Amino acid sequence: MSSAEVVRTLGGLAHAAAHPVSGARCPCPPPAVLADRPDGTVVRSGGVVAKAHAPGTGGPDFAARLALAAAPALRGVLLPPLPAPHPLPHADGRPVTLWPYGDPVDPGDHEAAPWEEAAVLLARLHRTAPRVPLPPMRGPAKAALAVARMRAARSADPARGAVLAAWAALPGWARDEAPAPEGRAGFLCHGDLHLGQLVRHPAPHGPWMLIDIDDAGTGDPAWDLARPAAWYAAGLLPGTVWTRFLGAYRAGGGPAVPPVGDPWPELDVPARALTVQTAALALAKAQEQGREPDEVERMMTDACARIASLPPELAARRTS
Repeated sequence: MSSAEVVRTLGGLAHAAAHPVSGARCPCPPPAVLADRPDGTVVRSGGVVAKAHAPGTGGPDFAARLALAAAPALRGVLLPPLPAPHPLPHADGRPVTLWPYGDPVDPGDHEAAPWEEAAVLLARLHRTAPRVPLPPMRGPAKAALAVARMRAARSADPARGAVLAAWAALPGWARDEAPAPEGRAGFLCHGDLHLGQLVRHPAPHGPWMLIDIDDAGTGDPAWDLARPAAWYAAGLLPGTVWTRFLGAYRAGGGPAVPPVGDPWPELDVPARALTVQTAALALAKAQEQGREPDEVERMMTDACARIASLPPELAARRTS
């Protein structure tokens, strides 16, 4: 099935869910593609979104993640899926789920980005005790996949060596080679937190909620704070924004960091891992597209060079 055929299938499923009662010719606009990537194709029709998940998605782990999104304990935190037939429909062998549409963050209005709201949602997610067995969150696995992609792209960029050195300095759990440290592994985590994972529902003025449960599971909650922490450390996120985000998370009782004092003993390794992941993806994409890394991508590879230059005892302060 071609990409266009997948999009048409998703559009039909979303349209049917948005208009369950057939009748006269529908006046609504054609389905709109919201995302079309290897890890997910998302198509909207009216108030419904259909998502074809990544190839290989399925089985008990995926079922557990879907159930998590619908759990009453997380109402108002995770956007719940719409009822779907059993078994789930498929498009090109990929399972398809249906979701209510929510308004995303405006990428052109950074000042209005809901950093505090995201922090409060994360704090509540992390405080919620898992009620059923869940798979590990996939944050470290995605970092490992990014490094593997960079290696496969055979980038000749001089920064490649610094990225690999920074990766080698991380402890095994951050490279998806060992379980998370004891006492840090049992928390509910989103696994891939960024501003694109927030929507307002009901649109356009409803409360913010987290979307995309493909990487959710149990693990170290610091991983969900790692991307903004890494951006702050690399100079991409203003200190005032980082302070607001961290303060809101602490005020919400989030367990990833102590309620007061230095948060970096907990954030250090996950932030390094996210820096490596971002830099590895930047080099891989630049090589695949036949271009040089842009300014933002170069900032992340430069951050990896700084990590790689640190003494080993500082480059991996949390080693277990």
